Amino acid sequence: MSNPNYVYVTYIETTPEALWQALTDGDFTERYWFGHRITSDWKQGAPYRFTNNGNPTVEGEIITFDPTRRLAYSWYNRKPEGAGEGTSRVTFDLEPRGKVVKLTVTHDELGEDGKTLRDISGGWPMVLSNLKSLLETGHTIGIVPPTIRPRMPPDVPPRIRLRHLYRDHAGKAVGGADRQRVHAAILVRHRSQV
Repeated sequence: MSNPNYVYVTYIETTPEALWQALTDGDFTERYWFGHRITSDWKQGAPYRFTNNGNPTVEGEIITFDPTRRLAYSWYNRKPEGAGEGTSRVTFDLEPRGKVVKLTVTHDELGEDGKTLRDISGGWPMVLSNLKSLLETGHTIGIVPPTIRPRMPPDVPPRIRLRHLYRDHAGKAVGGADRQRVHAAILVRHRSQV
C-alpha cells in the first residue's frame, strides 16, 4: 500500500518573486500562517524551522531551493499532538501564467495512519487562502484556525452536552436519536425568542 499524499492548486494574481518572498520570509509567513514564522539560511541541505510565539512547531531540511520555481522541505511536526507522526515532505511549485502564478503545493510521504493527512487537509486550505488574499489584496481573510481538541475514536457517536435548554436537562449528555430531539427543541426555543 502506498502512502497518501495531498495536493492543493491555486492561482494567485502576483509575481513569482512576490510569491517566493511570501514563502521564504518569516515576517511574511507570520502574517498569513497564523503567527508561524519561518527561518532558514535558504540553501539546499540547510535546516529550517517554523515557530509560533517562539515555540518550535515544524522543522526540517531544505530539499530543493530553486528561487521563483520550486521549494521543497522535509516536514517534522514538533507540536505535542504531532508526536509519532514521522517526517513528510512539502513541495511548492510556482508556474507563471500571464498575470497570475499557478501554485501547486504537494504534501507527500505521509504516514499510512492518515493522522497527518487529516490535519493538513484542513490546514493547507486555510493557510493558502490567507496567502492568496494577502498577496492580492494586502490583507488576510481573517480565518480563525480551529483549536486542537482530542479526537474521538470513529466508533463513538458525537454527543451534545446540555447546559440551559431546560432545567431537567442541565448537565446531561445526549447522542444518537436524542440529538434530533434536542436540535428540534433548540430550534423551537430560538423561534419563540425571535
